[in-house]
Amino acid sequence: MLARVAWLAVCVLALIAGATPAVAADEPPPPPREQRPAPVTVQTLRPGTAPGLLFLAPQSTRDVYLHGPQILDNQGRPIWFHEIDEGAFATNFRVQTYRGQEVLTWWEGGANNTGQGWGVGYIADKNYQIIATVGAPDDRLDFHEFRLTERGTALVMLFRTRPYDLTPIGGPPDANMGESGFREVDVATGEVIREWWSLDHVPPTESYVTGSVLEKSYFHMNSVALDVDGHYLLSARHTNTVYKVHRQTGEIIWRLGGRRSDFQLDDGATFSGQHDAEPEGRNIYRIFDNALTESQPGNESRVIWLKVDPLRKVAKLVREVRHPERMSVEAEGGSFRLPNHNTIVSWGRSGRVSEFTASGSLVFDAALPPTHSTYRAYRFRWHGRPLTGPTVTLAGDGTTVNAVWNGATGVARWRVLGGRTETSLRPIANAAWNGLDTSIGLPDGVGMGLNYLQVQALDNCSRVIGTSPVTPAGH
Repeated sequence: MLARVAWLAVCVLALIAGATPAVAADEPPPPPREQRPAPVTVQTLRPGTAPGLLFLAPQSTRDVYLHGPQILDNQGRPIWFHEIDEGAFATNFRVQTYRGQEVLTWWEGGANNTGQGWGVGYIADKNYQIIATVGAPDDRLDFHEFRLTERGTALVMLFRTRPYDLTPIGGPPDANMGESGFREVDVATGEVIREWWSLDHVPPTESYVTGSVLEKSYFHMNSVALDVDGHYLLSARHTNTVYKVHRQTGEIIWRLGGRRSDFQLDDGATFSGQHDAEPEGRNIYRIFDNALTESQPGNESRVIWLKVDPLRKVAKLVREVRHPERMSVEAEGGSFRLPNHNTIVSWGRSGRVSEFTASGSLVFDAALPPTHSTYRAYRFRWHGRPLTGPTVTLAGDGTTVNAVWNGATGVARWRVLGGRTETSLRPIANAAWNGLDTSIGLPDGVGMGLNYLQVQALDNCSRVIGTSPVTPAGH
């Protein structure tokens, strides 16, 4: 698959910030990789969460666990997991709509330690079958965004370098500048509808980074969306600015924040190092404010809602949420509005995922293992039906079986059947579903007398919705 270079694993989190890898050269080697996805520990679960399942793509500077997108329930139990290659990683795993159908989408690929990635956007149906892709490794699609539109197009990001004269700001005349761009691409045909590059519209003088970082990534775009009026909305981390860009001409309509803001920001409305600028309604924007600058490290990160007045040229803070632990998120982060007006928040490198009500109450909070993060987090209703059926295995000591049906969302219980012959199977045990790999205990002495096994997946009404093949017990 994509990006099998082993050293990418130590760069995953650092690259998103454009920083150096977080693992020092003199640290001991990581422990053996566990053959399971990164566990998610739910620390807070209160009434008021929005209906639906969690959609995460955990990643780490170290390959302690398997990497890949996963769907989980409110107890942190995995329902579906898609393993990707060691050294590669995935981002932006979510449910979107393509050709009138709900689909799963994610970006998968590799990256370097300066904040650029190269990969492919994947679209899968309810059976978890890939039905479309956007881009190819040569396109160097960046990991920060993969968003579908109602027009059957996808918004994707790119990165490239090109010669640029930096003498106006004391740099070399022939700098090899890194710049961010985005495309709107027709998913079905691959046709590029629009393409936009930062150096054509935003000079390096707007950046807040200096030295080698300026030359490598002066702009560092990390989100692109469509505003309610159809124009593009961009977030650039290194200019501390959200840009509104005309969808036809590519010209900048306005800047929010940064050195050349078209709006005066009222008290509490200033942001920096931000991620994930999203339209929340007409002239209202939701932003993950990392609140990190070179001169003021360690500020408290938050999600903010800003209302802009295009006539008076002012922007004011109308709402914010902060984590009760007052986190300072160095890199990554994002927020997503839920149908009941809750907001789910990924706290980036802090490795936490939270859900807040419209009044700001924390109703859900979960933690990833140390060194792990998920760039963004989502919650959706999802009904998946894998094309393959369940599987069953008998533990070596004959006391338990393991039932697995990767991606099936309607399983409430498992029924275990066993016998000495393939035609003499009878129910011998049952248990509630308890995650992607459910362990089911057998009555004393039963397991060692079995030659064949089968499991049946039952829904909440005890109807059989899936049956494994009759499987030799293997002892």
